[in-house]
Parts: sequence; structure tokens; C-alpha cells
Amino acid sequence: MKATFRHVKADIMGKITSGEWAPGGLLPNEMDLAESYGCARATVNRAMRELADEGVVERRRKAGTRVRQAPLRQARFSIPIVRAEIEEQNAAYRYTLISRAVQAAPHWLCARLSLDQGTQVLHLTCMHYADGLPYQFEDRWISLSILPQAEEADFSTLGPNEWLVSTVPFSDAEIAFSATAATPELAEYLGCAQDEALFTVERSTWLKEEAITFVRQTFRPGHRMTTRY
Repeated sequence: MKATFRHVKADIMGKITSGEWAPGGLLPNEMDLAESYGCARATVNRAMRELADEGVVERRRKAGTRVRQAPLRQARFSIPIVRAEIEEQNAAYRYTLISRAVQAAPHWLCARLSLDQGTQVLHLTCMHYADGLPYQFEDRWISLSILPQAEEADFSTLGPNEWLVSTVPFSDAEIAFSATAATPELAEYLGCAQDEALFTVERSTWLKEEAITFVRQTFRPGHRMTTRY
């Protein structure tokens, strides 16, 4: 029976962890590995791609594949649905749409998402609550060039976070984390003191190099995010 990519991946990983293939060492080429495992080259290629994605090996065009000197540890984030995030804490979820407007993308957003000047966007601000208490203030921009249906979507009861996850996939994302001093507006919505430090997440997503959305999510004081790598 031919080896599957999982068998090939596990065997290569075993050779690396045992020291048979040392850090910095060049691995056999894919054709030789395919012959030794009795499988198609595509099977080896898939195993290698997964090992590269996991930071175990480093692949370079025309230079071959080497075991990394130090495994690359990567934190992985999924785009959370706020409703599910709150309900997983056994809290009651509530959502409110604060404002909605269609406008030309401001200059800073064009630069951020590589949009053409004059691109029409939908600007939404929303609040999410957990057990009646402020949880997250959402400031979102959606490109109407890729999602014209967003202009007619009803965001009065369903938040843009849920709508986007169920409407369009994404191929690339950029995420930034920071501390933000509460503005008078944020202080009012999140029930905190002005200038209090708040946790903020900024996320941009694209589908095949075409911008979908930019969102700035600001959380109430004391919010904590945990991830694994």
C-alpha cells in the first residue's frame, strides 16, 4: 500500500526529532523521497508543505529543503464570532447597531487596504454586550466593490462580524494588537474612565488581494485574549 502524506510527514518528523536529519541539514529531494516511500511526488510535496507551514523545515526554490536551525513557532488565530465568544462564557449576548453610512473611503483606509481613491465603503459602528454589560465596541469598514450586497444587508439585528463570516471567505489577514487610551466616546460606550487603557484589535482581510474589510475592536477594561502556538 502506498504511503499517505500523513505517513510521509510523520516519518520525516521522526527522522528530524531523532537527530537523523539534523538542524540546518539538507533533506533529500522530493523525487528521491517519493521513490523511497513508494508514493507520488505530490504526496511528498504536501507533507513538506505542511512541515514548512508548521515551521519545522524551510523550503527555498532551487536550494532545496532544510531542517530549520530553530523551529518557527507561529501563533494561529481564527476570526471569532463575538456572539459565540460571549455565549461560551455562559453569558447572554446582546448587539446594538449605533451608526451606518455609505461613503467614499477616507485616505487612511485607502492606504491601509490599498483601495482606489473614491472606493465606496460601508461604515458601521456597533456595540456587543455580555449579560447586559459592555463587552466590545466595533468600528468596521466594508468595501462595497467586493461586497456590494452589504449596502442592502440588514445589520440592525445581525452584526457585521457574523454576516461577513457567513457571506465571504478570506485568503489573507493582517492583525494588530495594542493598548488604546479611552476617548470620551469609548469611555461612554464601554463604561470606563476617559484615558483608561483599553485592549484593541485591528484586523484587515482580503480575498485574492482584493480588500474585504477593516475593523477596529475595542474591549472593556480587563479583557484578556489567549492563544496557543
